Amino acid sequence: MARPAAGPLRVGVLASGAGTNLQALLDSVHGEEAVIVGVAADRPGAVALERARSAGIETAAFPLADHPDRDARDSAIAAWLLERDVELVVLAGYMALLTSPFLRRFPGRVLNVHPSLLPAFPGLRAIEQAIDYGVKVFGVTVHFVEDDGGVDTGPVILQGSVELPDADDPDAVHARLRPIEHALLPAAVRLIARGALSRDPDNPRRIVVAEG
Repeated sequence: MARPAAGPLRVGVLASGAGTNLQALLDSVHGEEAVIVGVAADRPGAVALERARSAGIETAAFPLADHPDRDARDSAIAAWLLERDVELVVLAGYMALLTSPFLRRFPGRVLNVHPSLLPAFPGLRAIEQAIDYGVKVFGVTVHFVEDDGGVDTGPVILQGSVELPDADDPDAVHARLRPIEHALLPAAVRLIARGALSRDPDNPRRIVVAEG
């Protein structure tokens, strides 16, 4: 996670949908602590690609149907990112699981934002899972994605929460969580750009944030 202070952190973003988390990055860290050098999507019609193009950022679409399998698709995405000297890959609403070969090409350099307080409610439909469980506090986690065979199991970087004791509408909950997502994801990118994160030598799952 340490990096030399040689200019802004070069970030590649993967997205699948509207790209509101991408927009949060564009509005905060892009051109400052970090520079987004490419945005790729698994869906050619993803609004996130339009947001990137409007900001003058290179884009590409990698629909699974254009590749023999997921490994081939992920290999193509990885090659595209590496051509742009990407240091950090940010999953901003990217709905496809990444394969092990992809993650091995970016060890400790893939970041995800998830709409639950992990390790609770990993995977798809996290908010629906939480509502069904009857939780009173909902939250957001920014974490590293690692090649450990799990889903949303990487070390936690930042978390935020909101009390919603009577929540029963997933869309309404997500609306309350979006501002938290839009604050935490850029904050995590800033920490990585500063080289402010390290792993506790006694517990490599624990991410330590340097003071200052």
